Amino acid sequence: QVQLVESGGGSVQSGGSLRLSCANSRNTYVNYCMGWFRQAPGKERERVAIINRDGSATYADSVKGRFTISQGDAKNTLYLQMSSLQPEDTALYYCAADRFYDTYGVCLFRYWGQGTQVTVSS
Repeated sequence: QVQLVESGGGSVQSGGSLRLSCANSRNTYVNYCMGWFRQAPGKERERVAIINRDGSATYADSVKGRFTISQGDAKNTLYLQMSSLQPEDTALYYCAADRFYDTYGVCLFRYWGQGTQVTVSS
């Protein structure tokens, strides 16, 4: 069983920055697909950013140019650097990962962290 643990959330003012981290109990993300999701109160969960099979990144339109997903050099931590934060970015942020994809090449994302809260005030 893979356990993911997020950290780095907090409260910031509009325009501020935060960096979220996600540690993997297997101590490696090599051969994993991974990503960040968020869910605001009363809203559906939204995919924020993922690292694709070829190593490229895909971002939600709402965060393009402001958020960056990356892995640490040791490939055992997933990061989400968030800049120019806005109140609409307020949500519980989750990291997710898996080693397998479906028949369409989409990561199964069976493993999820418990979430870390990000609150942005105006």
